[in-house]
Amino acid sequence: MPDRKRTPESLKEPGPLPKLGVHALVGLLRLTSLLPLPLLCLAGSICGEMIFRLHASRRKITMRNISACFPELPENRVRNMACRHFRHMAMALFTMSVAWWSSRRRLERLARFRHRDYLDNCLQAGRNVILLVPHFTSLEILGITLFSQYPMTSMYQRHHNPFMDRLIRQKRGRFGTVLFPQKSSLKPLVKSIRSGIPFYYLPDQDPGHSRGVFVPFFGIQAATHASLGKLAEIGDAVVIPCMATVSRYGTRLDIVFNPPLENFPTGDRESDAAAMNRTIEELVLLAPEQYFWSHKRFKTRPPGEPPFYR
Repeated sequence: MPDRKRTPESLKEPGPLPKLGVHALVGLLRLTSLLPLPLLCLAGSICGEMIFRLHASRRKITMRNISACFPELPENRVRNMACRHFRHMAMALFTMSVAWWSSRRRLERLARFRHRDYLDNCLQAGRNVILLVPHFTSLEILGITLFSQYPMTSMYQRHHNPFMDRLIRQKRGRFGTVLFPQKSSLKPLVKSIRSGIPFYYLPDQDPGHSRGVFVPFFGIQAATHASLGKLAEIGDAVVIPCMATVSRYGTRLDIVFNPPLENFPTGDRESDAAAMNRTIEELVLLAPEQYFWSHKRFKTRPPGEPPFYR
């Protein structure tokens, strides 16, 4: 008898749950995926405001980031934006279940695409593509919605809990997306890009001193990954910015594509990293409260500068 086709290890259903608490959490997530998106967003908004009031340390980080990037805003508006950000963060947690368990058809129905032709035209022309996707709160549902529409690759960071690691990989890869572990060899990834499979690239977390360069982000010197330009060069790829936001009442997911970056890459790491940050700034201004402000984006400082977060 011929050998049966084996299911890739990353796409197998997770094994026995290690803890009852994790079991209960996953079961709850599975049930919430059946609820309407507006109801999940409402619940997330309420929880987010509660977390904003109770989580003083994360609230302080968020307001510090916003006030530094938008120095013209008075304190009350900074606080209001920070509160809205917490609402969207919690909404993202509630809607993660929709991303993980909804059908391809439901995800397509919930999404509204703007300027999708930027991506489709490049693919139809046989161009290799890297999607530049900054860290907005709707990152999870954006990724899986796109994965349900296009063959893609992405990278992921291993979870310290083995069960959760397998669950995350299985859910993100359930439409066939290939996930490359961070810190692994780039050769398979570059080969995939050059074969015409779009790469879903998340760039803007603080890489530290050793792996980044310091370039401006909203006028502040920020440690920034400098790999996008190199990937675009060796992958012979165009870079298309992409983001997603949840509409005001949670009725849909708005997915926006911007035009491919022009004159990119230049071959200069700092110039390319600065161009990437300027592109991210343009996207942030479309929905500033939905950017990932609660992360310590400016934790790594240039030599001689004092700590950004006190």
